[in-house]
Amino acid sequence: MINWYRFVMLYVLLLGVGLYLQFHRDVTVPVNRPLEQFPAQVNGWRMVGSTQFSADVQNVLKATDLLVRQYVNEKGEKVELYIGYHGGGKGSGEIHSPKHCLPGSGWHEEFTSKDTIPAGSGSLNVVRSVYRKGDSSALFLYWYQVRGKSISDEFSLKGQQIANSFLSRRRDASFIRISLPSEGDQAKATATAKRFAQDLLPTIRAFLPG
Repeated sequence: MINWYRFVMLYVLLLGVGLYLQFHRDVTVPVNRPLEQFPAQVNGWRMVGSTQFSADVQNVLKATDLLVRQYVNEKGEKVELYIGYHGGGKGSGEIHSPKHCLPGSGWHEEFTSKDTIPAGSGSLNVVRSVYRKGDSSALFLYWYQVRGKSISDEFSLKGQQIANSFLSRRRDASFIRISLPSEGDQAKATATAKRFAQDLLPTIRAFLPG
């Protein structure tokens, strides 16, 4: 009798999983505002350039919306900002981890660590890395943002996306990266990147869905 009961329960469970996988569809969540409307001047930082990816690169990234810009402040400190937003619905690709993309582009990792940045009443969880390519060295500060929450590792990103998909049919997520040359003074480059993140974070969050 007990074995029969377990068989029925297992059958019902497998049937439920099958029906869920058959009919579950994630929705596409749009950005609050198109990233092309991102301001050219924010808290003392002024846009001095932008980068447009080729169609081939965009087909690989499969971002729903993206932005690549260069900003400079009154001290002449220059940084690059990348925002890739993935809406989560049909046709939206997964975020590519820098741990794979940068080595694939010829960059060699020198070190990587997790860090937190004070941001308003909370904090921003980020990854801080230094990569070298030939004679050039660059500092990268990046994080994943899911519904207003900053995430600094790929495992937690996937877990959050799976939970959101199950609970609310949403897998939307963003990848935000700040980069700048770091030759000679990594401490200064880190301080500049953190200050840029703090200055632009409220604007970044305003463009991305919560």
